[in-house]
Amino acid sequence: MNLKRFGYTACVLTPLLLAACGGGNSGSEGASGEGEYSNYPEQDISGVIQWGEGGATDNISRTVAPLVEDELGGSLVMENREGASGATGAQYVYDQPADGYTLLFGAENPNLYQVLGISERDYLKDFKPVSIIGQSYAGIVVNADSEYDSLEDLINYSSENPGELTMGTSGEGGLPHVASSMLQAELDTEFNQVPYNGDGPLATALLGDEIDATVLAVSAAQEYVESGDFKMLAVINDESLDAVPEAPPITEPYPEFEKYLPWGPFQGVFAHKDTPEPIMDKLTTSFEDAQENEEFQETLDNLGVEPMNIHGEEAIEFLEQNQSTSTWMLHDTGETETSPEEFDIPRVEEE
Repeated sequence: MNLKRFGYTACVLTPLLLAACGGGNSGSEGASGEGEYSNYPEQDISGVIQWGEGGATDNISRTVAPLVEDELGGSLVMENREGASGATGAQYVYDQPADGYTLLFGAENPNLYQVLGISERDYLKDFKPVSIIGQSYAGIVVNADSEYDSLEDLINYSSENPGELTMGTSGEGGLPHVASSMLQAELDTEFNQVPYNGDGPLATALLGDEIDATVLAVSAAQEYVESGDFKMLAVINDESLDAVPEAPPITEPYPEFEKYLPWGPFQGVFAHKDTPEPIMDKLTTSFEDAQENEEFQETLDNLGVEPMNIHGEEAIEFLEQNQSTSTWMLHDTGETETSPEEFDIPRVEEE
């Protein structure tokens, strides 16, 4: 710092040196632009998980956080801010200074907020993707003591007794809500939907027989299936998964779902849209390197999550594809009055 002041004084007092300093201004400013953020992070970073404890997003976020700390050279303090289908946490992060010290650990829900009228926030307009960690698959689950042993059993009863079965959801735009809309559109079912704050509370509700069924990310349901607490009647995919080989793909009894697939939840990390690029670069590099950890890769594999570890333009393209698929699927099944077109969201085939 003293050398800088000396250089500045010399430039002011000596015309010759002033010319020399002027000749180096462009390079100096570039260096100082980088240097301004060279010590980042200089304080704890807040990691805001938009769902409650115990769900897929919470589990994956808390697993990767200490690995990122090692790469970043700083502390990530994780907290859950659930509510309003994850919009509470998303809005909180958006309202904080765009300085890289508040990150959103989220799932797919903000891609649907606008068409559902939940929130103005949107991944593509309000945030920058630090990393899309992985994409997982959804499973339709019931309590192990349930009388329903197959998806056909559940669907047949629901069709014959509309509104009688309780389907736990994580609110509008959540995974169970979208999946239930798919079932309703294709199979003429009708569930009594009851909202909870994320996968963890949903699992607790199913354990306590508060609900008859729900749809969970395979990563959140797997431990309950393995322990014998839950039965997974089907995975919403066109082929079975190694993580839950006993669960048939939904296309096996109902091939009409093939047109929606591949589709499923994802987990990612996001920063405010105005976060400076040098900070974004450091964050993306740290998250990218952290996810190469072999134990973390094994964790994702065991949870039935397909590792992605993408950022930048690749992550943006993925978000656009996911948003198009999900919003138009909801609109076509009558779940949204507002067309995705009003938000300039094209159909997938029109991209």
